[in-house]
Amino acid sequence: MVRRITSKWAKTIALRRNPKVARFLPATSKMTAESLKRLLHRYGMVYVKPDRGSFGKGVMRVEKIGEGYRYQSGRKIVRYRRYEALYGALRRLTRGKTYLVQRGIHLLRYRGNRFDLRVMSQYSPSKRWETTGIIGRAAAKGKIVTNYHNGGTLYTAETLLRPHVANLNAKLGALARLGVQTGRSLRKSFPGISEIGLDIAMDKTLKPWILEVNTKPDPYIFRKHPDRSIFKKIRRYQSAY
Repeated sequence: MVRRITSKWAKTIALRRNPKVARFLPATSKMTAESLKRLLHRYGMVYVKPDRGSFGKGVMRVEKIGEGYRYQSGRKIVRYRRYEALYGALRRLTRGKTYLVQRGIHLLRYRGNRFDLRVMSQYSPSKRWETTGIIGRAAAKGKIVTNYHNGGTLYTAETLLRPHVANLNAKLGALARLGVQTGRSLRKSFPGISEIGLDIAMDKTLKPWILEVNTKPDPYIFRKHPDRSIFKKIRRYQSAY
């Protein structure tokens, strides 16, 4: 039974079937000249990412700026006057591979750097979904991805959210429930899945957005969490499936 689903598009399609989860998914399409232009003109900023891949590799931020366009990859920023020139450059960078274009969410910031949250949810030994850990990741200065393996810094979720959220416990509880709902939804389409790592962005209204769902999430980032019981529980659950 398949335990890992590598296609981001396949996971997006599966999650759209549950209205309770679908409302937290940013608009996403397979990248074509038409879909990129449509989402870019609608939202002003989008992320282009490989359908298969991890650790933020290949992710680009694309924006419409006045009468022109620009994209950012790593710390490199390139500007174009014409959409056709922008799209041509992106196609050369993607080398014919399947890429997705996703509505860009303007992330909250901590000390000037963008951050998101990793929500770890697992199918427990008692045969029910449970969120076992939440940790925050802040991007390196000038970078667009928050991944720890791409230079990001790990913080507790409380540290990152406290300056923005009045009722911190309520918000963390809502994120934990979203992790459980997402796990249940994906397992209906892919019965072999036993753990997920949600990459959650929070916008200025504090709405959570599911940027991506990993079906083989790295548990070891939770070794950096000051509450050591979190990592121990994650590993204990992993040993049960």
